[in-house]
Amino acid sequence: MGGRELKEALRQAALDEGFAKMGVCRPDAIPQAAERLAAFLSKGRHGQMGWMERRSGWRSEPGALWPEARSVVMLVEPYTPAHDPTDVLARRDRGAISVYAQNRDYHDVLKKRLKRVGRWLLEQEAGEAIKVFVDTAPVMEKPLAEAAGLGWQGKHTNLLARDLGNWFFLGAIFTTAELPPDPPGEEHCGTCTRCLDICPTDAFPAPFQLDARRCISYLTIEHHGPVDPELRPGLGNRIYGCDDCLAVCPWNKFAVAAREAKYAARPDLLAPRLADLAALDNAGFRETFSGSPVKRIGRDRFVRNVAYAIGNSDDPALRPVAQRLCDDADTTVADAARWAAERLV
Repeated sequence: MGGRELKEALRQAALDEGFAKMGVCRPDAIPQAAERLAAFLSKGRHGQMGWMERRSGWRSEPGALWPEARSVVMLVEPYTPAHDPTDVLARRDRGAISVYAQNRDYHDVLKKRLKRVGRWLLEQEAGEAIKVFVDTAPVMEKPLAEAAGLGWQGKHTNLLARDLGNWFFLGAIFTTAELPPDPPGEEHCGTCTRCLDICPTDAFPAPFQLDARRCISYLTIEHHGPVDPELRPGLGNRIYGCDDCLAVCPWNKFAVAAREAKYAARPDLLAPRLADLAALDNAGFRETFSGSPVKRIGRDRFVRNVAYAIGNSDDPALRPVAQRLCDDADTTVADAARWAAERLV
């Protein structure tokens, strides 16, 4: 089977598997991304994510990750919410969990589907090889997806597309097979700045630039230890991640509905009560978030976030909840609880 014929057959196999879109690029197609990454790291904007710096060589040059790879197949899977994810922000006694984490861990779900597509490719081309990646290896999925023509990195630095919006996951299949590349995506943000203007913590120093140290997703997931007191009010009731910049993108009017039932929000994670979450011990936390991406940050970091949300609730009825955490065994949780209790006097 010729390269072009194989690529179109692979595209159909990916669509049959449930992916919304597929594109192909070369492993060396993102030299500009390497420059942006170097600038990001030199300014310290990666915060405590030291692994980004340690593996920057692989991120900057995907071919170095697997020199035998000749093509990168990028695939899109929508997780578009069936509800408005910003509604919960007004319910200050409830916690806001990012849409992608309201049910099963997408890493597990998406990787299984990618492997099935990859196996199909190997069945057609027995002498070739593949490697599958889902956001767990030093792979710059967003620049590669842009290079593969799936969309562009918007001013919020996330990938978006005119025919998909920005509610989707990315998966990558590196392969030794020679597949013709697609034209790269073109930027269509225009003069819109909604994603920049909505950010509660001013995490965007400029369009197309992110300072992770101020990003709520980073602060509630990756950052360990106390959050800067200056930034705590901006967290609001967001206890795991933040969807604000995604939710306001005008291109979401073309968003594609999620086909995977495992991405549909669990009812108990749409707007959980802060008081209930604050009472979780390690065992309760693991049981509540079994199979969820939330589980990986652990009980202490999660309850720290819940304490900050309680402090931002303006609800004096939650002060006793915060007070019960003031002597928590984890010093960061105790610090967050004291901060919350003082704000609710």
